[in-house]
Amino acid sequence: MMKLTVERGLLLKALSHMQSVVERRQTIPVLSNVLLETKGDSLLLKATDNEIEVTESIPAGVEEAGSTTVSAHKLYDIVKKLPDGSQVSLSFLAETSQLAIVSGRSKFALATIPADGFPTMQTEEMPFNFKLSPADLIGLISKTGFAVSMEETRYNLNGIYLHEKTGEMPRLAAVATDGHRLACAFVALPEGASGMPGIIIPRKTIAEVSKLAAETQEDVQISLSGAQIRFQIGDVVLASRLIDGTYPEYEKVIPVNNDKVLEADVATLTSVIDRVSVVSEKSKGIKLVLSKGLLQVTAAAGDEGSAEDEMEVNYDADGLEIGFNYRYLLDILAQIKSENMRMSLLDGISPVIVESVADASALFVLMPMRV
Repeated sequence: MMKLTVERGLLLKALSHMQSVVERRQTIPVLSNVLLETKGDSLLLKATDNEIEVTESIPAGVEEAGSTTVSAHKLYDIVKKLPDGSQVSLSFLAETSQLAIVSGRSKFALATIPADGFPTMQTEEMPFNFKLSPADLIGLISKTGFAVSMEETRYNLNGIYLHEKTGEMPRLAAVATDGHRLACAFVALPEGASGMPGIIIPRKTIAEVSKLAAETQEDVQISLSGAQIRFQIGDVVLASRLIDGTYPEYEKVIPVNNDKVLEADVATLTSVIDRVSVVSEKSKGIKLVLSKGLLQVTAAAGDEGSAEDEMEVNYDADGLEIGFNYRYLLDILAQIKSENMRMSLLDGISPVIVESVADASALFVLMPMRV
């Protein structure tokens, strides 16, 4: 049995956290469902795809204790369309094995699967525990997540590599690469993270954590082992398996001898690249032509056309030409929030370093392309 009443807004918010984890197409029917279980004066909701598990409790008026599972997406869609501020009654109908959803004059019934068939992620001891502010956590993710590889065959690159960087100023580092660009972001090493193993957080976990962290102003509690990670974000707990693989020695691809330095206004450079890229939709290639105090950006698409634009920059080295995938360069520039960027170059065929002039919390490496 199960019978309870819950406020529509609270239920909708919790279900939004659940349904984004649940895959719409499942070969295992129960994985399409959300677990509903009464706990005292609360309703506990849980969803999983067998890699990520999200749990949340919300206040409820419980008349009869019980539990069941029901389609996460259907229940979310129903509650989403109910009036703001309404009360939602949920009750299990034993005679039909359905969940009745009643709000005002609206009535629905959904098929259920018994709760005892719902999988629970086996948790292990997590010896490393620390806190990050939502801003720091979102910053680490946003500054690196765009560079995570989408190639499933390179599974060890399908996530963000989170690890400790020792030295005079110990830092927590997040790294991502797809082989074309590398993104690194840093925050001060939080208390409790010292000695942590290097871990690879899957792409889907990163996306879910980023959305949850954007909803809170409280510190995020992070616990981890070598195989699992858990985030306590407000009233939500997200647990995830980690990618079982070895991350490449990324520091070896960060150039150390790039002695030609370009400094430019981020907004202006972004606009110039965006305009020129109109004729590069197929090739994605643009060329940067550098001379003292001037940057010329060009693109050519054979018989289809060409484009050229220029801007004043701070550059005092020898002339140089280098080509890039414009989308990769724009992705990097989008992460530089200060006014000016710095690009360190060696020649026209070697990787470059891109970073903010005013902010040392991130570093990007971009491979050139033939244009």
